[in-house]
Amino acid sequence: MTRINKFFTEQGICSRREADRLIEEGRVTINGRIARLGDKVGPGDVVTRDGQVIRQNVAAVYIKYHKPIGVITTSEPHVKRNIIAEIGHPARIFPVGRLDKDSSGLILLTNDGDIVNEILRTEHGHEREYVVQVDREFDGRFLERMAGGVVVLGKRTKPCTVARLGPRCFRIVLTEGRNRQIRRMCQALGYRVVSLQRVRIMHITLDGLRPGQWKNLTERERSKLFRALGKPETRGMRS
Repeated sequence: MTRINKFFTEQGICSRREADRLIEEGRVTINGRIARLGDKVGPGDVVTRDGQVIRQNVAAVYIKYHKPIGVITTSEPHVKRNIIAEIGHPARIFPVGRLDKDSSGLILLTNDGDIVNEILRTEHGHEREYVVQVDREFDGRFLERMAGGVVVLGKRTKPCTVARLGPRCFRIVLTEGRNRQIRRMCQALGYRVVSLQRVRIMHITLDGLRPGQWKNLTERERSKLFRALGKPETRGMRS
């Protein structure tokens, strides 16, 4: 028997936290009964979400996508240019984290909900690298202040790595993912972000991906990802 929220992650529907929210909202049933937090299900049980039966035992999918500007990182089907519709993958996948509508670059998608929180948890310190252009030239003091941490919405950001790429362009490596963090950091220092692109998540890079293009993670990328997350490598071999 499997806890209902873990069942959702195993079937590639969503993370455990999102599953708990669906259950609390009364949108999940088990054998016709409204599910409760902590319920368990077995192979013979019929589980539905919003009245739709969830098919069990889907193959694991792990892909990387070069999100263009304008695509919205949501799986809600009614949202125009949502990331799931843009990709058009046959499996039911969902994004790992977010990228703003006005930002571009690398984002991972999967139907393996168990890895989502492992990648996103700040305490694990997984790196995300960005190339940023601002509206005017900056000096060394700007880079130092960005690297040392900036107070955003009353809380200082974690120290990070920042390097100049040009008069108005820099590279930044974060280990946390607060909402619109880089834009707000720059704004707090008196600058406006003109363009922002994520080029790396952990060891996975944007190399070879054109805007709007996606690829399955290679065997090497998957294996290294599972090792970094402390997961059995066989999870990725089902895709």
